[in-house]
Amino acid sequence: MKIVSIGEVLWDVIGSAEHLGGAPFNFAVHARKLGHEVLFVSAVGTDERGDRILERMAGLGLSTRFITRVKDYPTGTVTVTLDAMGQPSYVIHRPAAYDFPSPSHGDLEAIFSPQPDWIYFGTLQQMSREAKQLIMTLLEAGHNVRRFYDINLRANSYEPSLVHELMSHATVLKLNDQEVSQIQEMLGRPRGSLEEFCRSSAHEFGCESVCVTRAAKGCALLINGNYLEAAGYPAKIADAVGAGDAFAAALLHGMGCGWPPTQIADFANRVGALVASRPGAIPDWTIQEAMALAK
Repeated sequence: MKIVSIGEVLWDVIGSAEHLGGAPFNFAVHARKLGHEVLFVSAVGTDERGDRILERMAGLGLSTRFITRVKDYPTGTVTVTLDAMGQPSYVIHRPAAYDFPSPSHGDLEAIFSPQPDWIYFGTLQQMSREAKQLIMTLLEAGHNVRRFYDINLRANSYEPSLVHELMSHATVLKLNDQEVSQIQEMLGRPRGSLEEFCRSSAHEFGCESVCVTRAAKGCALLINGNYLEAAGYPAKIADAVGAGDAFAAALLHGMGCGWPPTQIADFANRVGALVASRPGAIPDWTIQEAMALAK
């Protein structure tokens, strides 16, 4: 499949170490690992951190064509703190270069020639007026392209009206179980079961699929009216940074392959657990390793 991923690329600073990250970038790397053509659209500064990102992208098999170099803002960074269970919390330093992507007219033509199968996007970058304008341009140009919205709510990096608008553009919605409560509050919905949430969201926003990740418990998946809950895989957590992004890539992979819902959910749970068991957002992993996991 041809997949366009648009969003932030940055350095996750965990203690004294820096790990390349940003949810849309992590997703792009994992989708590329699954064999897809991925066009990643973002921006970095004209600084040393930006240089390192472009070098790493090339090594990971991602084109740097759609990365803008921004003179006036630094390459993005996030300070990450891990709790006792390896779950991350974030301090996001903005404005950053990724807030100002500006692909050329020729780049936009290349993105849609041929038409992509999917456009993936999140929430954080769209708080920037320039980035929001670009994603809307892409969605308008690709009005027949399937859209994967990974909600990824970060503190002080979303507005209810923005989330509602982005949900209305989605073919597939993906979020975690903590975000379900936040979305219910935003939309003024009573709290109910995960199945009720998935079905009401699909109905209200016209989505073909809604997926809720549940950490070690696995996931809940509604796809074309069929609902299921799939158990997760036990893993010794190194850190959970990037695990949800790997899950998203595996979910999209299964959907694009036309697998049955149980197989899609199981494969996504496997990949998410495997990545959570290794440090960093984009560790090395193989499909064979994911399939070897046992419950």
